Amino acid sequence: MSDSQPLLNASNKLSIGSDDDDDDDSNGNKKQLLTNSFSDWRRYFSRKKNNNEYIELDHDTKHNVKDKAVGVLRLFRFADRIDIVLMFIAICLNILHVCCISANLILFGKLTGLFAIESFGDNCDHQHRNSIAPITHNNTYSQDIELNIFNNASSHKLRYNSDVFLSSTIATSIPSFRQKVMHMVHLLFITGALELLIGSMSVFLWAISVKRQIFRMSVLLFRSLVQRSIPYMDTKPTGHLHVTLFDNIAKMERGMGFEFLILIAILLAVISCIIISLIISWQLTLIMLFLIPLAIGTSIVFSKIIAKEANNELRTYSKAGQIIQEVFSSLRTVLSLNGSKFEQKRYEKELHSTRWSSIRQVYAVGFIFGSLIMSSKSHHSLNISDILIVVSIFAQCMLSFSLIGPFYQSVSAAQGAAVAVFQLIDEGNDININETDVWEENKGSIYNINGDIEFDNVNFIYPSRKDAPVLHNLSLIARAGQTTALVGSSGCGKSTCISLFLRYYEPSLGRIMIDGQPITDYNVQQLRQNIGVVSQEPILFGMSIYENIRFGKVNATQAEIEQAAREANAHNFIMQLPDKYETLVGERGIQLSGGEKQRIALARALAKQPTFLLLDEATSALDNVSEKIVQEALDRACKGRTTIVIAHRLTTIQNAHQIYVLDNGSVIEQGTHETLMAREGGKYQAMVKRQQMERIYDDQDDMISIQKAKEEDEKFIFERSRSLSDSQIVDINKVQ
Repeated sequence: MSDSQPLLNASNKLSIGSDDDDDDDSNGNKKQLLTNSFSDWRRYFSRKKNNNEYIELDHDTKHNVKDKAVGVLRLFRFADRIDIVLMFIAICLNILHVCCISANLILFGKLTGLFAIESFGDNCDHQHRNSIAPITHNNTYSQDIELNIFNNASSHKLRYNSDVFLSSTIATSIPSFRQKVMHMVHLLFITGALELLIGSMSVFLWAISVKRQIFRMSVLLFRSLVQRSIPYMDTKPTGHLHVTLFDNIAKMERGMGFEFLILIAILLAVISCIIISLIISWQLTLIMLFLIPLAIGTSIVFSKIIAKEANNELRTYSKAGQIIQEVFSSLRTVLSLNGSKFEQKRYEKELHSTRWSSIRQVYAVGFIFGSLIMSSKSHHSLNISDILIVVSIFAQCMLSFSLIGPFYQSVSAAQGAAVAVFQLIDEGNDININETDVWEENKGSIYNINGDIEFDNVNFIYPSRKDAPVLHNLSLIARAGQTTALVGSSGCGKSTCISLFLRYYEPSLGRIMIDGQPITDYNVQQLRQNIGVVSQEPILFGMSIYENIRFGKVNATQAEIEQAAREANAHNFIMQLPDKYETLVGERGIQLSGGEKQRIALARALAKQPTFLLLDEATSALDNVSEKIVQEALDRACKGRTTIVIAHRLTTIQNAHQIYVLDNGSVIEQGTHETLMAREGGKYQAMVKRQQMERIYDDQDDMISIQKAKEEDEKFIFERSRSLSDSQIVDINKVQ
């Protein structure tokens, strides 16, 4: 940190100096460009935390570093009895699978050794015949041997006995050799089939158990998140919740599933192979064990390098997710840049050469030391088959060790991901961050209330902006069955009133009452069931139109759905669609126009026949034609309901029974449209006049645009007719 700070200070001085230099602007610009490039280079390539702005981009990264990883056994904390039984059976089958692998290695070593011994015997016989051929045919002996009456007979006897012995041995060994080979081949086939069957069953049972646990965790996590209070969501990065719900669950499924089982199999295989090797030849096994640290070291080094790069990449994705994911309720996928597979391929590419290098070293060292031990007079019991078995086993061990890195990395990633997942699940019972009475049924029923809404000296500050008060002693009354409008400039607290009435937040001071009874006495779920909301940007889900409308009332019938659509002026255009009510609207209703989405949202609000209707600038984002259609539906829906309207276009609330003008979180004017327009110098009057002038200017602009379009059309028609006339004259001249 200390060695990097002077460089940054120097760059700052350089940039300041370049700004003050009025004589040479070009040199100053070049210096500034070099300074910016140098700073960017340090941001992206420096390993030290020398830029506070860069460090503070992700608060959760620092928090996650401090958190300890979850223990391996705690990963399976949501396993029930069935899951435990399935995992136990899978581990037992995994042990049998490892035994089959070891048996295959032993049989393969013996079979290879049998071929080696047979090949060695044939070579010895061939060399023996070549060596005695000159003696047989030429009856001559080497000059180094002194023939006499004593050894001449012996030499002929030895030559005769050797020929007879080798011939008889070869003749009798061929059937025995074939029998042994076929026997071992049959055993290899049987053990291979058992290995395939047992391994498949083990993976299948383990996968079922893990899928059940992941499903259980996903449901608990989702339920824990959807019952969070709005203040909690305001202070939490929604991208972090999105990553936890999707990316972390995927990491846990990968680390707890197949790769965890493979890691267990590798460890069991290594232990069993070492035990078998010690039984066969402990001397050769001890020599070969010295090569295991080499393979482990190689795997650890490359695993750390790749894990470090992958961790940086995942942090980048987490930041991108926090920026892109602005509304948690939409749950849009932001993990399309997942780089785990890319990093795994890079890891395998880097590790491939070292892995095969380690295996070749195992073969070479094993054969060398095995040959030395076999040639030693004190170890005649070790044959070529034993050497091949030990070498094959250790080659398998080296291969297994080289594969531990990726699987261990997946398990470690699952342990780290489980920290955030388990924390969010455990927070599901925290009353400070959850809507505690959403699932309670012991609060008062509100189905037969009068419908009067009263804000009594309400003060409010958003939890995420505690230094900026929103409402100051706000008092207003919305009478039952009447339409009450809230108008004012942006940020005056209009939408906050709706959020407080929906109990997304609780007032800092004051109280909100329904028919004289505090709103906190009512059950939140029942309260919201009696409130219909239509906002400026309607949010539709990626389902059919029928399902989107039914979202307002889950048990609604087909007739009720169609009736709500008729009240919202949506039934006619729905019936013109190819699939009618079964038409898919796409993500966030992308397949529909703005007016169509607004009418579907209104139908969804009317499906539950609400007592209260909240309209938050429902027509401000629509064109004139769509606004007229939607406004007719809204006027019809407001009849007989207690309605609160937030409007930007004041022409839409001229018929409201009561209008409240808000400024800086307080009511400054109230009355009907006529009484407020009669107040000279009032804010409402000024707002209406300003919008009238804006409309006049807009109409003039529209007229100018229409006039220009007409002139261009007339000019185009004239040019086309003139060119047509010229062509006709040319044709006439040609005819003449």
